[in-house]
Formats: sequence, structure tokens, C-alpha cells
Amino acid sequence: MVSNNPAAYLPDSYKQEIAAVNVVAGRRGVLRTLALSLATSAIGLASARAQSGTATVESALIPSGATHLDALKKRLAQAPRRRDFKTVPMILDHQEQWDYEALTEVLSYRPAPRQAWDNTDIGGPWLNLMRNALNSQIWSFKHPDFLAVSVTHGTAQLALYDQAIWDKYRLTSLAGDEFKTNTPIIDRKLAAADSANYEDPAGPFSSEDNSIPALMRRGVVFMSCHNAIWEHAAALIKFGINPDKLSHAALAAELTNHLADGAVLIPGATGTLPELQQVGFHYAT
Repeated sequence: MVSNNPAAYLPDSYKQEIAAVNVVAGRRGVLRTLALSLATSAIGLASARAQSGTATVESALIPSGATHLDALKKRLAQAPRRRDFKTVPMILDHQEQWDYEALTEVLSYRPAPRQAWDNTDIGGPWLNLMRNALNSQIWSFKHPDFLAVSVTHGTAQLALYDQAIWDKYRLTSLAGDEFKTNTPIIDRKLAAADSANYEDPAGPFSSEDNSIPALMRRGVVFMSCHNAIWEHAAALIKFGINPDKLSHAALAAELTNHLADGAVLIPGATGTLPELQQVGFHYAT
């Protein structure tokens, strides 16, 4: 039914403000209330503009015409990630134990081609190879909606933990002396360069920006292997790097809770790869 009362179509917050105005005594009270409303609106508008500016920087690295990839990136950002585990089992047997919704979004992505990378070595050329694949698919073969997925396990999985967990558990001992810190996860901020100039040898599409954050901004999905997390926890316990004397299940949970923002937790890398291949992802290693 259509209402004859114009206020019926206003948001609840505005209705409350109108009610407040009606009970304010005197003209000065009304003016003060209206001024407050205008100030609040101005703050909201400024905030929206700031968020829009951030989104513009983020989307600048998504190629023109990549409408499906951009939509997937936004859906993945909204998909829940559980990072409050107290303990985790060795084998995940319930969907709520991994990022089921985010994984389903990836498996449901249909634009072709799609590529699933079997990445196992943190010291290998995996980030550079995925960057090269993106560049060739987007600009050489004109596939702007090309999706690359890193199915990450082995020592490469170490790159998907935040620096806090690297420091606490001295993950250099697992990664090797080349990695005193988690350098693959460091954002080099080259996105501020001229992203329209994809030929720039020092720009965000060059080897100067072989980083996980840069590839994520370009739509690459990094999947984190639970089996690798479990094995890393076992290695830390074996080496005596367990300052809180946690159980295996609790230490694996803490590692899981410190995955990089945007990472997609999966039950296991080698078990998830066939799922990706069944829906059309090309295997790469």
C-alpha cells in the first residue's frame, strides 16, 4: 500500500531526527538540530568519498573489461573467513572448518581461461611466474577476466602467515636463511605508480612488484593449505619452538588465525586441485 505520508519513505535514522526536532523548544533548538544533521551528512559524504578513492586505487590494477574478475574480487572480499579457532583437527571434515563460501565462489567462476598453480617452494619463482601468466593472458591474448589461483602448500605456505606469527615462531627456521622476514607478503606500494602504463619496467606489473599483496590486487586468489599448516605446527613442536607449550591442535589453530588478509583456507592443496581441475582450471606448477 502506498503511504500519503512522505516521512514514511525516510530511513529510520532520519525519522528519529525529525521526531527530535518536533520536541525541541524554540527556534535555536531547531537550528542546532538541523546543523548537527548537516554536519553528520557531510562527514558521511566525506567518508564515502574516501572509500571510493581507495576502491579506485584497488580497481586500477584490474584490467579494463574484466567485469567478471572484478565482481569475483568483490564477492571474495565479502565472503566470511573464520580466524578464531581454539583448536583444529588433523583432517577437516566439516565445511565450517575452512573458507567454504570463498572456495565455492572460486569454483563457481566460469570465464575462461582459469589457471591453478601448485606452489610449494617459498624460495622458488612462483610469484614471478603468476605475474608473467597474468600479463600474457591479459595483454597478449586479450583475456582480461583471466583468473589465477595459487594453491599454496609446502614452504610456500609460510608466506601466507603474518609477520607477527613469523616473529613469534621464528619461521625463518622453516623457510631458510634467505627469508629473515616474510618478504613475499610485504606490500611494495607500486600500485601508486601509473597503472595505465603496463609497459613500465618499474611499475606494478613488473618484476619489481612480485609480491602477494600486488597479485591479490590484480585478482589472484591465494589458497592456504590446512595440511601444510598442520605439518608446520608439527615441525615447530619437534624443533622446540613452542613458547606457549600449545598442543598440536592448538598451535595449528593459532597459525590458521594468523593467515594473511584475503587468503582462502582450504582443507588441503593436493585434495583441492582436482576440484579446481574438474571445473576447468588448468594445472600449472
